[in-house]
Amino acid sequence: MQNLAHAVVGIVNAKTGVNKPELLPKEFTTVIDVAGFLSPGQENRLRQEIEDLEKDTGYKLRVLAQNYPDTPGLAIKDFWQVDDQTIVFVADPTFGNIINFNVGALVDLDIPRSFWSRVSGKYGNMFFWKEKGEDASIEAAVMAVSRCLREPTGANNCSEVL
Repeated sequence: MQNLAHAVVGIVNAKTGVNKPELLPKEFTTVIDVAGFLSPGQENRLRQEIEDLEKDTGYKLRVLAQNYPDTPGLAIKDFWQVDDQTIVFVADPTFGNIINFNVGALVDLDIPRSFWSRVSGKYGNMFFWKEKGEDASIEAAVMAVSRCLREPTGANNCSEVL
């Protein structure tokens, strides 16, 4: 995955890579919230949406909510078995925009690159998450990604971020 280290530790001004496997949960999960942004109910809803999405499309969406440097960091790559069909969504308000994506090569072939910046710009900007909450930003972004990945591929797929 391109730039996974940067996505995990913060897109901007990441001084050193972090690798704290002790912050990983004991059992596999598609949502890791070390920052405490999500309620247990929200985590369960997101896990279900991600499970259904993977079953329906083959794409793997993984969500890490963190406050750098409190993050499992690079340890998530092995934990989640990140591959070319994986989207790693890191929610971290440390550098302003809370939403960062790292997209596998096969996902990159099907989804326009502009989609990721539009989702980040709409739901990740500081005005949105400060007003609505980090949890609302995370949920809205997951739903936008889910809608996009379920669209048929073509010239206009993922052109709208709802």
